[in-house]
Amino acid sequence: MGEERSPLEQDRLNFQPPLPQILSDISNIYLTEGGPTSAAGDVEMLQGHFPNTFGRPAVNFEQGASAASHHPLRIGVVLSGGQAAGGHNVITGLYDAMQKLHPDSQLFGFVGGPSGIVEKKYVQLTQELLANYRNMGGFDLIGSGRAKIETDQQLTACMEIVQFLNLDGLVNIGGDDSNTNTAVLAEHFLSNGCQTKVIGVPKTIDGDLKNHKIEISFGFDTAAKTYSEMIGNIARDAFSAKKYYHFIRLMGRSASHIALECALQTHPNITLIGEEVAAKKMTFEQISNEIADVIATRSAAGKDYGIVLIPEGLIGFVPEMKQLMKELNFLLAKEATESVANQLSRAAKTTFYFLPEAIQKQLLLDRDPHGNVQVSHIETERLLIHAVKEKLQQRVDYKGKFRALKHFFGYEGRSGFPSNFDATYAYALGNVAVVLVNSGMTGYMTSVTNLAQPVQEWEAGGIPITMLMKMEERKGRLTPVIQISLVDLEGEPFARFASQREKWAIEDHYRYPGPIQFSPESIADQLTLTLQLEGQAKVTKSV
Repeated sequence: MGEERSPLEQDRLNFQPPLPQILSDISNIYLTEGGPTSAAGDVEMLQGHFPNTFGRPAVNFEQGASAASHHPLRIGVVLSGGQAAGGHNVITGLYDAMQKLHPDSQLFGFVGGPSGIVEKKYVQLTQELLANYRNMGGFDLIGSGRAKIETDQQLTACMEIVQFLNLDGLVNIGGDDSNTNTAVLAEHFLSNGCQTKVIGVPKTIDGDLKNHKIEISFGFDTAAKTYSEMIGNIARDAFSAKKYYHFIRLMGRSASHIALECALQTHPNITLIGEEVAAKKMTFEQISNEIADVIATRSAAGKDYGIVLIPEGLIGFVPEMKQLMKELNFLLAKEATESVANQLSRAAKTTFYFLPEAIQKQLLLDRDPHGNVQVSHIETERLLIHAVKEKLQQRVDYKGKFRALKHFFGYEGRSGFPSNFDATYAYALGNVAVVLVNSGMTGYMTSVTNLAQPVQEWEAGGIPITMLMKMEERKGRLTPVIQISLVDLEGEPFARFASQREKWAIEDHYRYPGPIQFSPESIADQLTLTLQLEGQAKVTKSV
C-alpha cells in the first residue's frame, strides 16, 4: 500500500495535529455544569419525546483532579451521512485518547453507517489499521450511510449490539439528521436500562450545524477552500477569455454558508444568498431581473463575462418555490405521483408548470430519505441561465453577447485531504468525545470553541443535543429534528460581503485563493474568513 501513496499522502500521514491545552492531559479533566437547557422550539413536545435527556446542562472542561475512573474503555464509532474532510481524524482522536486513559481500551467501527449498527456489522480498529488513515480524507475506513434509526425493531437491534460488545460509549459522527439519531438512541438506551453512553460529533460541509457552543462543523473549512480554489481558477479563465458567464452552484443543502464564504474568498460578480432572498421575499423573476441588471451594466462597460455563485438550496428560499415544495411534500406523503400536480393550489400549480418538464419530474419522483423534495438535485443554475437569457432578450437597450456555462461543485469538496484546521479540529473533537463518555455523559454533542484563537487556547465541553432541537413535519407527521443554522444577515461575515458586492458586481476584483496549501504554515493555517470575522465580532462585543 505504501508504494501506491503519493508524496503528499505520505507527508500527511506523518502530520501530528496539535491539541489544545485543555486536552493536553485528559486524565485530569473535570466537568463544570451550567444551568438547565431548553430547546430551539416546541419545548413541551420535546420533553415528551426525551423525558430522560431533555434539559440537561451544558458542560465545560477544566483541568484538575478528575473524579472519573480510568478503566479500559470500549467505544463504538459510526460515520453517518455524507463525507466531510476530517472524519478519520475524529476516529484517530478517539483511539489515541482512549489509549492515553488506559492502554487496554478498544475501539470498534460500525461498517456502512447506522445500518451497520442495526445489522451488527463491525470491525475492531487497531493502531496498525488506523496508521493508514491519519489525516486522510473520505470515510473509507469504515464507510458511511444515510439510514435512519427510527423503528422499535431498529432501536432494539442497536441496543443488542452495544450490549453484546459491552460498549461504554457509542460515538456518532454526523450532521443534523444523523445527530437526531444520536439523541433518539441516548434516550432509548436510558429508558431501557442500557448503560452505553451516546455522543454526537458535529460533521457537515454545509456549515449549518452551529450555535454559540458549536462554532463550525468539521469539513466546512476544507470544502470552502477547495471550492474557492476552483472558483478562483474559473474566474481567472473568465477574466482571460472575456466571453463567458459562469453560473456556479455550490453544495449546501439548505443554508448558504458555503456560498458566502466562497464569495468572501473569491469576490465574484454576483452571489445569491438564500436567506436574503427569503428575508426580502424575492420571487424567481426578481432574482432573474437583478442578475440581468448586472450583466447589462457590465456589458455596457465592454464586459460580457463574469462569475455568478448560487447556493444549492436557493430554490427552497424563493417564496413561490418554497410553497410549491411544501405542498408537494404533503401531497406526496399521501398520494401517488400521477395525481399530485392536479391537487396543487392555483399559485403552486402556476409555479409547477412554469418549470421545465425535467425539473417537474425531479420534484415528483426524486425524494430524500424523509420523503421531501431533493433540492440538491434541482439544476438551479440551468433555470437561472434560461430565465436571465429571456430577460436580456426583452431589453431593447441590451446589445451584448450572453454566453453562459453552468457548473456544480459538490462532491469535489467532501473527501479531500483535510486542511490543517479540519485535521486539528476533528482530532480534538475525538478527544472530547472520549472525555464525555468517560465522564458518564449521554445524549451530548462534542463542543470545541474559541476556534478563531490559536489552537492552544481552544476550549472544550459538551452540549445536550435536545437544546438544538425542534419539531418539524416529516412524511406528514411532526418529528423531532435538530434546527439547522442559517446565514445570519446581521452577522459580520454577511455585513462584510454586503459592503463589497456592488463594487465586485461591476468592477473586476477577482481573488485567487489557489489550492489548499500545507506549507508554508502562514498559508496553511489561515482560518476561513467566516470564522475570522465571527471571532473578531465576538472579541469586539466582549470589550
